[in-house]
Amino acid sequence: MKVIENINDITKPLKNSVITIGNFDGVHKGHQALFHQVIEKADEINGISIVITFDPHPLRALGKAGPPLITRRDQKIELIKRAKIDYILCLPFTKEFAQTEPMDFINDFLISKLGMKAIIVGPDYLFGKNREGNISLLKKEGEKANFSVIVPNWINDTQTGTERISSTKIRNLVIEGKVREVPQYLGRFYQIRGKVIKGRNRGGSQLGFPTANIKLHDELCPKFGVYAVEVECTKGVFKGVANIGYSPTFDDHIFTIEVHILDGFSSDIYDTRIRVNIIERLRDEKKFSSIKELSNQISKDIKKAKEILSNGNS
Repeated sequence: MKVIENINDITKPLKNSVITIGNFDGVHKGHQALFHQVIEKADEINGISIVITFDPHPLRALGKAGPPLITRRDQKIELIKRAKIDYILCLPFTKEFAQTEPMDFINDFLISKLGMKAIIVGPDYLFGKNREGNISLLKKEGEKANFSVIVPNWINDTQTGTERISSTKIRNLVIEGKVREVPQYLGRFYQIRGKVIKGRNRGGSQLGFPTANIKLHDELCPKFGVYAVEVECTKGVFKGVANIGYSPTFDDHIFTIEVHILDGFSSDIYDTRIRVNIIERLRDEKKFSSIKELSNQISKDIKKAKEILSNGNS
């Protein structure tokens, strides 16, 4: 598997490639199914599998406000790698690139540079200047240049069988705090990443529950509240409870993500990056009348989180 970030790094044309192109935000079950089809087709023609994606998001490159990303660049590449794709092209999307004529994109890029023999894309795929390129154009050119165009149906939610899996659906579930529903679309729990930074020294000293304070790396933040979580750090994987929001009891109006790692965790993880899998929302944030009342509630949160995380639900 090879990651290419500059198209000029491809010094000689590739051969017999099977390509899919998209933003692939979240790398959800629908995207994973598409990657699987690309790999199958590449095996069938003794070719190579290629995923093309872009950074930044095309909307942002064009100065428009795009949605908060489910997966930023590093995590997206990491997840695509898991699919065992041969080549990942994570290319810079610029205003100049956006002016590429659809025919030039097909002939100069997909065919001449990448040796495309098949392209597999969703039914709504558009490309090139002003998004003028479409499936019909691809099929027309495919007949001339001897490449196939495969347009699979949308992948639906496996539980209902009727609702299309989409990044928008997943994004809305996270924003609404309905994180327990996310895996049926995403294929895993929603994960936030960040660096552990110095907090305000109140978790352990005032509340009796030391916390790791996280400087959020991701754009998509779950609905404020308390969550049962799973923490991945340099010391291993641990169960935990996270508070996301403004800690209204302390009334300091500062946004924080604080994670209390369970079972007596005491390792020093300051200045390290951790990953927090958001398993289930326990409750809203609430302003308590005293620190003691808050501490008692945290004890209840921990008990509930342990039950959730110990019942095979993580």
